[in-house]
Amino acid sequence: MMKYTRIYLFFLITLILVSCHNHPDVDVSKVQLNLKIERFDQEMASLSPINVATKVPALQKKYGRFYNDYMERMLEVGSTSDTACYKLLRVVLQNKDYLELKSSVASTFPNLDQTEIELNDAFKHILYYYPKQKPPRLITFLSGFAVQTPIGNDYIGIGLDMFLGADSKFYPALRQNLPQYITRRFTPQNITPRVVEVFIRENMFPEEDKDRSLLSKAVYNGKILYCMGAMMPNVADTLKIGYKTKQLEWCKNNEASIWAYFLDNDLLYETDYLKIQKYLSEAPFTPGLGNQSESAPKLGVWIGWQIVKRFMDKNPKMTLQQLMAEKDAQRILRLSNYKPK
Repeated sequence: MMKYTRIYLFFLITLILVSCHNHPDVDVSKVQLNLKIERFDQEMASLSPINVATKVPALQKKYGRFYNDYMERMLEVGSTSDTACYKLLRVVLQNKDYLELKSSVASTFPNLDQTEIELNDAFKHILYYYPKQKPPRLITFLSGFAVQTPIGNDYIGIGLDMFLGADSKFYPALRQNLPQYITRRFTPQNITPRVVEVFIRENMFPEEDKDRSLLSKAVYNGKILYCMGAMMPNVADTLKIGYKTKQLEWCKNNEASIWAYFLDNDLLYETDYLKIQKYLSEAPFTPGLGNQSESAPKLGVWIGWQIVKRFMDKNPKMTLQQLMAEKDAQRILRLSNYKPK
């Protein structure tokens, strides 16, 4: 906590300035936005085998591309241009597993008022920095545990069955395809960070194919996380990167060792994805670093984040827009003077 003594005053002011710079907040009160989360899942819940033919046309008209993508690619009931798909849709609507999942989602998410407030704030921040961005439609649905936040031409879907809470009774049965280190993040608190992340990654700053080295990928991911911090200044770092608190602490305590490992093993400029993917991908831990039960996963992503933070600290006149436009990962590393001790 802050101590109001002279000996610490300068240090504390410096710390506050650095913290604000790493997690900038701005006044978005004048940004006009009123995002609404559209509850497709609730409208689907009103369908029954009896009323499919009468209700589906209006549903298709209202949800357009999302409806087509959902029926054809997720439920796989057939082409939405052919009413023959109604037959398979009726089968889905009577399926025991579907009915049980529908009930669980309905009880967990009777409303999304708080999430709507969070997403409005995040997208107001996005519009503050990038006024020409067009906010997406936000549409909730049941994915059948297939996809969490799919992004389409004009929408971001929110698969509510992928946010039921880490203790949901459904997730243990999915362990073969969705291990616990993944499903532990399937919580309501993760909705806003995941929506914002997919919008930034896919709509605003998609990764370029030419960025193949570990350094390039690390810095790219670090920029994404830094940008997420600007758009969600009050969201915890653990939610942004998907770490447990103890994993984040492990990274902070071992930062110098992690960096030394990358340097000693000549990994920064390695472009063989088979060799570097374990430093970028989801996992319970990172092999080769620390004790298996303690090390955090995707350490390349975390190190990239620290490089970007240091770069912004060392270059206080650099704007967020300039950072995100900077394509040279080597330049960011050089100007960051990143040398953790």
